[in-house]
Amino acid sequence: MTDTLLSAFKRIMSMTDFQTSFVQLAFYGSYCVLALPAALFIRRFTYKSGILLGLGLFAAGGLLFYPASITMEYSHFLAALFVLAGGLSILETTANPYIIAMGDPATGTRRLNLAQSFNPIGAITGVVLSKFFILSELDKASAAERASMTAEQLSAMQSTELSAVMGPYVGVSLFLILLWVLIAMVKMPKATDEGTGSSLASTFGRLVRNRQYLGGIASQFFYMGAQIGVWSYIIRYVMQELNIDEDGASSYYIASLIVFTVSRFVTTGMMQKFPPAQMLAALGLLGVVLTVLVMASSGPVSVYAMVMISVCLSLMFPTNFGLALEGITEDRKIGGSGLIMAMLGGALIPVLQGKISDLYGINASFGIPLICFALVSLYGWLIWQTKWMNPAKA
Repeated sequence: MTDTLLSAFKRIMSMTDFQTSFVQLAFYGSYCVLALPAALFIRRFTYKSGILLGLGLFAAGGLLFYPASITMEYSHFLAALFVLAGGLSILETTANPYIIAMGDPATGTRRLNLAQSFNPIGAITGVVLSKFFILSELDKASAAERASMTAEQLSAMQSTELSAVMGPYVGVSLFLILLWVLIAMVKMPKATDEGTGSSLASTFGRLVRNRQYLGGIASQFFYMGAQIGVWSYIIRYVMQELNIDEDGASSYYIASLIVFTVSRFVTTGMMQKFPPAQMLAALGLLGVVLTVLVMASSGPVSVYAMVMISVCLSLMFPTNFGLALEGITEDRKIGGSGLIMAMLGGALIPVLQGKISDLYGINASFGIPLICFALVSLYGWLIWQTKWMNPAKA
């Protein structure tokens, strides 16, 4: 739903692409800041404790949207989003290594892909809620018409629009509080690495000597930059190419998420026949081709290319995660936090893309995701074709 927030704040507060990109900076910056503390927390306690902490923080962040809608300060929305994303950071740091640890290490990457295949269902639900409860509630007044309003008229309009932004987040938080209670009552199985605990210094020492792990962090950083860069600007791009409003353009974003969801199940099944690293390399290369079409073409063709980029994005996060942690057992919790911290790419890279969009146009800005896809493809190719990345494989 952060991608919807970008469009909403751009319309409500008449912001530039660079200014609205701070939504992603707050969101993914929180992922980076809280991932390592989350890993230390679950290392000290249990995976279940981490899940409960993450859900609680997520719910608190959503509830903070209510006072933010009253003050109507952009910084207050960013603070609420930071807290909410902190909860998600803890959940990701906890759940992903947990899934890998609960079965055969040889199929850990495929297992994580399958688990992650259900995530987009929630994302689609969020976008649908945003479409009907946020974007449809925004006033149709243009930036020029808003500029001609009196301060009182503009403030009244913004108050109504920001209340629409607040509603879905508070509603989701109330549901998560109920979910927190249910999970607290359930007994969860322990993973194979539960209770391990060498010193933090020795853990970091082993991880920094693992080139496949370090390469996975870099690949995850650039993948997140590509995904958030594409999804953050898809609504704006479709509006430009098809000359429609946010509400209509959001349907193409929903289509992208549906493509993303279906592709995750398909690519997970394909991993029974093709190595994950090979698929990562191939889809990274396809992402480069489709991004070139987005930059160089126009109209429906470019929009369809934009939607199809989600095919390439579908397997990248869990595959990067699984490949990077391949062969890692004792250090899996701390190692997983490093991969979550790499999601900072989703904060920093879109800011650069937003600046390029303001200066040279939105088409030119997609040169940034193009470079990211190329680097992700290179990581997959190196693991698929060589053994030098991880000394343990040699």
